[in-house]
Amino acid sequence: MSQRPFLRSIKRFLLEEDGPTAVEYAVMLSLIIVTAAAGISVLVAETSNSLSNSSDAIAN
Repeated sequence: MSQRPFLRSIKRFLLEEDGPTAVEYAVMLSLIIVTAAAGISVLVAETSNSLSNSSDAIAN
């Protein structure tokens, strides 16, 4: 029974030594993206609070 081309390519990818390196880069990239997203989220929240406080101070 022959394997499908897709399964053969996956098997070949897993057996190559470049596979673990690619996985390591993917993990590092995902951690960088998650950290950047968290930082941006905090920055947006703090900026919004600051602008709200400024708006309230100007209005009063």
